[in-house]
Amino acid sequence: MTLARQIQPITETDDQIRAALTDADLPSLLPTLAYITGDMSVLREDLRIDPALQAEEQGGLTPDQQAAIREIALTALARFRDEGRTTVNDDGDLQIIVEFMAGGVPMDDYMAMLREELALHGDDLRAPQWRKDEIAPDRDFRVAIVGCGMSGIIAAYRLKQAGVPYVIFDKNTEVGGTWMENTYPGCRVDIPNHYYSYSFAQRDDWPQFYSPQPELHRYFRQCVDEFGIRDHIRLETEVSSIEYDDDSGTWTLCLNGPGGESTYTAHAVISAVGQLNRPQYPSIEGRESFAGAAFHSARWDHGVDLTGKRIAVVGTGCSAAQFTPIIADQAASVEIFQRTPNWMFPAPTYHDDVPAGFQWLLGHVPAYREWYRFWLFYRTAETLRPIAEVDPNWPNQERSVSELNDAMREILTEALTVQYPERPDLLEKVLPQYPPASKRIIVDNGVWAKTLHRDHVQLTTTHIDKIVPEGIVTVDGVLHEVDVIIYGTGFQPSKFLTPMKVVGRHGVDLHERWNGDARAYLGTTVPGFPNFFVLYGPNTNIVVNGSIIWFSECEVRYMTDLLRATLEGGHRGLDCREDVHDAYNAEVDAENLRMVWGVSTVNSWYKNANGRVAQNWPFPLLEFWKRTKAVDESDYVPV
Repeated sequence: MTLARQIQPITETDDQIRAALTDADLPSLLPTLAYITGDMSVLREDLRIDPALQAEEQGGLTPDQQAAIREIALTALARFRDEGRTTVNDDGDLQIIVEFMAGGVPMDDYMAMLREELALHGDDLRAPQWRKDEIAPDRDFRVAIVGCGMSGIIAAYRLKQAGVPYVIFDKNTEVGGTWMENTYPGCRVDIPNHYYSYSFAQRDDWPQFYSPQPELHRYFRQCVDEFGIRDHIRLETEVSSIEYDDDSGTWTLCLNGPGGESTYTAHAVISAVGQLNRPQYPSIEGRESFAGAAFHSARWDHGVDLTGKRIAVVGTGCSAAQFTPIIADQAASVEIFQRTPNWMFPAPTYHDDVPAGFQWLLGHVPAYREWYRFWLFYRTAETLRPIAEVDPNWPNQERSVSELNDAMREILTEALTVQYPERPDLLEKVLPQYPPASKRIIVDNGVWAKTLHRDHVQLTTTHIDKIVPEGIVTVDGVLHEVDVIIYGTGFQPSKFLTPMKVVGRHGVDLHERWNGDARAYLGTTVPGFPNFFVLYGPNTNIVVNGSIIWFSECEVRYMTDLLRATLEGGHRGLDCREDVHDAYNAEVDAENLRMVWGVSTVNSWYKNANGRVAQNWPFPLLEFWKRTKAVDESDYVPV
């Protein structure tokens, strides 16, 4: 695995290049060629993608269009080979190229954001443009980061770039967060991993389109090492409480580590513990009475041999959809207890290796990696969001909420229907009756349907009444005897920062302030808690557009700019204004009620116990980017 850009010279014959091009991703290939050659004539009008078809394979390009693009590419790459070119010519107009890739959609408002995400030449345009030794060289200022998963890693790296002293505390034995903790069979990312990576630390050599957990964990471990932050990490050290001192303007962290209990004093604290890290067990009577082995998918017990066992799987969410097909190969029987069926998005390459020709192109064509990643970003960034918007005049909103949402429902329904041609009984069970995007959509390549068709696998939709030593009793009084129960029942996302105790100014307890309804300004800061930052905080989750890594990069840039303002202004800290916080949250709540996940009545982890959507960002990505690009200091008061 390599993060460093290592473009290899082209030495292959025309026939070998032509063979590699059969594996190419074509929507990103012409933009790459225009960029590296400066020849805008390759962006032919007849080869432009139809925006309405861009979600389809190869962007909906026809076979004739695909053949023409491959011929153009062959000519260009042969010229690169013959002329011995090892550098790129990027004199072309970047906006022309981007708008061609977008199917002619104007990109004026988006260009600054998109240029960042492209990260051409390895550009890191979200890095801090300041250093502590330049603005506050003599000031003692230390930052504590809680958690060394995806967000904690980037926070540490940005602080290092800014020259701000920091330390990371993580309760686990190794870095990686969720990609260290979740080791269940089949665990993998559900967005393309060429995009699920830092914009400034991309990889050429992902082995699959959707990498399994070990590969993602390896990526984040390597980032830690290549960023040079490992020496600042204290593993197996859990933070039990964080308390602000009004007199000194510092935070005290109470720690429990290998040496026992201790404390650490910091001038700022970053919580990077995430949302999906505390397993959610169902509230079922008698759960502790079961006589066999029982565990949650996020705490997989690898000591339990599943061979020949009767296994009950409780839940049919993303984790269960990944591990159930694998354990079915070992078990004598698998009974899946489903509360609510899930919409499934067809992804034929979900388990596929990246073809050799595509790998070759990534390693030999300058900037192809960046443009391919950018294509993945663009096609999901804003173009899918409209399917989640509610049309208040649309009838029967229990099934769909707009014309676009209904069209998506038809597409997903057809994708499910063709998988159960002779099993209408199963189709009836797996076909959701709620609007698409009301809850998380599962990525699937047909393996779930194949698993449900197996003779020793049963899908049960009768609700569970209780658990007894012998197994599970459903509400119809039937006892389902099993040897093992595996809970694929998700996490507790609404319980932000638990079980840590966080006490801010004047002794205010954060969890008491929230009272089960967590809110933060830009998902990051809370009034009364100066210099305390929350990453992947309230209302920063994405549903149909983007990657959570993109959100973390934006949040961390905002956080580091707040630190700059604090140091540059000579303040002990900056505290978010209550009125700014409240007005922002009113905007978010109102917009969430315009989205399908806000109006749908289906059960979803997007909503907290009060029924409010506490997880999701409802606006376009551009809006979050604009708001987090730089701090408006008038939103804060010095303390």
